[in-house]
Amino acid sequence: MTLTEAQREDLVARWSQPHRRYHTFAHLTAVLAALDELAAAGTVFEDEPVRLAAWFHDAVYDPNEADNEASSAELASQTLGPGALAQEVARLVLLTAGHQVQPGDANGAALCDADLAVLGGEPHKYQAYAEAVRAEYAHVPEPLYHRGRADVLRSLLGHSAIFRTAYGAERWEKSARRNLEAEITALEA
Repeated sequence: MTLTEAQREDLVARWSQPHRRYHTFAHLTAVLAALDELAAAGTVFEDEPVRLAAWFHDAVYDPNEADNEASSAELASQTLGPGALAQEVARLVLLTAGHQVQPGDANGAALCDADLAVLGGEPHKYQAYAEAVRAEYAHVPEPLYHRGRADVLRSLLGHSAIFRTAYGAERWEKSARRNLEAEITALEA
């Protein structure tokens, strides 16, 4: 199933909302590009549900809400209608809330790795990402933001592996860990 023109336009409009600073259409295109990179490197996943899940994973995004992934999964279910494809897309969207992927979940590993690929970018690109995330949470006072953000980053570092695909682990893991540790240091300074 491909998205209709009206569905695609609705999703582009959602990704282009003015309150977004990081979770923008540029993030969506980066996730889709990371999926292309994973596929080109031989990572096996089901293309249709994973790419649709990329389109929906942050389609609903409000930094004041804690249930964005659940709302995005519901939007996917409503948009795609009943059936196995919609169920798989919604499941994948929900995985992006915590990026906890079970062993053997090739689709989940590909989507989560693509979503987190920004963490393994060059330091200046990571810095731009961190600044955009902070801009989305400009309403949160500095001390609260610093504590909350550091907790999120520590949680990611606490995983035995941030990236679950072989390519993601090779390509992004070391630099992601360096970037996360550097941001935690800056937040605690």
